[in-house]
Amino acid sequence: MGTLFCEPPLDAMREPVSAGGDRRPVIWKTGASSPDVEAIAGAGSLLKAGGIVVYPTETLYGLGADPWQRSAVERIYRVKGRGRGKPLPLIASSLEHVMKVAQWPKAASVLAKRFWPGPLTLLLPAVRDVPQWLHGGTEKIALRVSSHGVAVALAEAIGGLLISTSANLSGQPAVSDAKRIPPTLLALVDGILDSGVTGNLWGKRPTTIVDVCTPLPSLVRPGCVPWEAVSACLD
Repeated sequence: MGTLFCEPPLDAMREPVSAGGDRRPVIWKTGASSPDVEAIAGAGSLLKAGGIVVYPTETLYGLGADPWQRSAVERIYRVKGRGRGKPLPLIASSLEHVMKVAQWPKAASVLAKRFWPGPLTLLLPAVRDVPQWLHGGTEKIALRVSSHGVAVALAEAIGGLLISTSANLSGQPAVSDAKRIPPTLLALVDGILDSGVTGNLWGKRPTTIVDVCTPLPSLVRPGCVPWEAVSACLD
């Protein structure tokens, strides 16, 4: 499956355009369980060039960027209108990549064994060399291994880790269908991986976030994995 629009020049990828601009993002159609190789390669190239890509997860559509490029991360904050005091969560393509950026307490091991790959995000202690623009001075980093084929393939295409914040402007509803991404957001991103409607299995709710940085894990944000199911694993 090929692109629907021509790829923009690299300088256009790096900076957002105004909502009234006429630049359109690159759009790829791809299957969810068997991602299109050309689509993943194209989206990965955009991310490596400092771009922002909308992509599906098992819950909602996300905004992706290369977490190791500070300028790309800052673009995500600007595009969403998100406060800098709210660190951006990450998707990892495997547990191996999680271990490279986070410490791994016992509770994390228990919960990952039960709920990964899947929509449970763990707030973990960041390792010392994780840059501040990823943890916002909190020294914590939010991570999960996704169960969505496109999200995993895209993370792997750029080295194993991918920014994963919901594809919406702050304060606006998140979307489970690429066709419902608002025009104001479309004008600010560089590419879209469209696999149709997502999130049906999980009620189109966001991931559950659990803080495992302390001996007694706590619920940070309720989501599609019930807290009762999480706490039952820790008893």
